Amino acid sequence: MELLGFAMRNESTLQTLTMDVLKSTEIEGEILNSDQVRSSIARRLGMDIAGLVPADRDVEGVVEMMLDATQKYHKPLTKERLFAWHASLFPSGRSGMHKIKTGAWRDNDLGPMQVVSGALGKEKVHYEAPDAKRLNKEMTLFLKWFNTQNELDPVIKSGIAHLWFVSIHPFDDGNGRIARAIADMQLTRADEDAQRFYSMSAQIRVERKAYYEMLEKTQKGNLDITPWLMWYLNCLQRALTITDKRLQNVLNKTKFWDKHTKTIINERQRLMINKLFDGFEGKLTSSKWAKINKCSADTALRDINDLMHKKILTKEEGGGRSTSYVLSKLNSKKNG
Repeated sequence: MELLGFAMRNESTLQTLTMDVLKSTEIEGEILNSDQVRSSIARRLGMDIAGLVPADRDVEGVVEMMLDATQKYHKPLTKERLFAWHASLFPSGRSGMHKIKTGAWRDNDLGPMQVVSGALGKEKVHYEAPDAKRLNKEMTLFLKWFNTQNELDPVIKSGIAHLWFVSIHPFDDGNGRIARAIADMQLTRADEDAQRFYSMSAQIRVERKAYYEMLEKTQKGNLDITPWLMWYLNCLQRALTITDKRLQNVLNKTKFWDKHTKTIINERQRLMINKLFDGFEGKLTSSKWAKINKCSADTALRDINDLMHKKILTKEEGGGRSTSYVLSKLNSKKNG
């Protein structure tokens, strides 16, 4: 990545951070708007990209936490910093319908902190966290260890930090997302570079079932965390493999715009071509084109036909009731 141009590295970082925020939240069963996440990150990093949209408060909060963790990775992790992260995740002071304690460690008002699944009356307790009275002592110990330079491999330290924090479970909610942000912060320290090119959260989302099973098995077992670390390192390796494919999209996108510097392409077309390279959700139809660009159906069709004439778009095979369009193979291939 160091051999690539500044703009291309920025584009890759934007894609990776967007993926991190989206997938870390999806692991907890929440879905954020990808355009809002991308726009929020771009604005905060001062990137000039097309199609910026306003972002909701909950999106801004998650983005703020992730960027603080990965862009300011060299700064110590403190209690106050964790409280700020937690408050940014829950700006309304609620998790869904429930009021929670934000910007502070959990207490015992609602009984022991348990990770539970199953229907009412048939609940299964997967894990019970340490008593709230122990949190100050436990978190002081954790933060001192995390901020201390030692001979421990920095990548292994990331895996230990993730497990240790999520096992303490110091907050009413959001512990998983914060644990993954802490792990990413440590991985950034290992890389010694704030630019992100791979996403652990995206791979954990793919392996969500195994992730939770491994956490539960480790937390209920003895103090041997080797199996957890083996899983974590293998997951990281798979994340790096997937990154190769995603970075190819960034390369293809850059090559495309280099090739079409003199091609007449309007702003609507530019926006949609970039969306296709970035990973368009679902099928691209003329109606989606019109909706995203806030233009008429006739204008959308003219834009699409123009790009087809220029051999940039092509009709997708087996369109069914609604015709859909994709980037032509000569634009999306490795040699495009």
